Amino acid sequence: MSVTVVLPCLDEAAALPGVLAAVPAGWQVLVVDNGSRDGSPELAARLGARVVHESRRGYGAPVHTGIEAATTEVVAVLDCDGSLDPAELVGPVDMVLRDEADLVVGRRRVVQTRSWPWHARAGNAVLAGLIRASTGVAVHDIAPVRVARRRDLLELGVVDRRFGYPLETVLAAAQAGWRVVEVDVTYRRRTLGGRSKVSGSVRGTLRVLHDFADVLRRRWRPRPVQPGPGPLTHPNPPTTPNSLT
Repeated sequence: MSVTVVLPCLDEAAALPGVLAAVPAGWQVLVVDNGSRDGSPELAARLGARVVHESRRGYGAPVHTGIEAATTEVVAVLDCDGSLDPAELVGPVDMVLRDEADLVVGRRRVVQTRSWPWHARAGNAVLAGLIRASTGVAVHDIAPVRVARRRDLLELGVVDRRFGYPLETVLAAAQAGWRVVEVDVTYRRRTLGGRSKVSGSVRGTLRVLHDFADVLRRRWRPRPVQPGPGPLTHPNPPTTPNSLT
């Protein structure tokens, strides 16, 4: 099948074996290493993944490098910390291949406690609300799961290479008139031994919100207000008798 799973990776040696084992059979796996020091790229290569390197830190840089390096028709982007199940990508990929959606995004459904800190969840909810208000697209999560055709993604013109990348992708797709569909995905605690690089702390969440704010300043377009119906008129208005005649 013409699908590549793009896995941005920074020190995920503990999670990689389980994540790679769960990728559906026949799909290509592309691990984009972002400067790991725990042997993640070497481990991924031994487990059969293709590995490329991106030295620029930030979520968007390795993701975009992976999309550029992929050679398949469809790409699926997924965090590789063990919090998400690659097997759940089958449905979203089928939707894109059947031309039922241009972009499928995941809405995290928490199944374990302490998997999604309150500060990260609150910030995410605010941003999703802004997307709904500005575009009308019914998304409720700026999730680390996205599936689309590779060429279309590259032609969107997403420029953020930090943590605003997923937000800009959804905004750009909505503004381009894409059919954006949100599906539920299971969300668990990351693999034991892994460490959150972003949302695990208030400081990390604030850094993400800063990058999101930069994207909103560049991409924000208020949703046009649709004109309401004009005053009702009768096709043959009755005449009022003139009392002076």
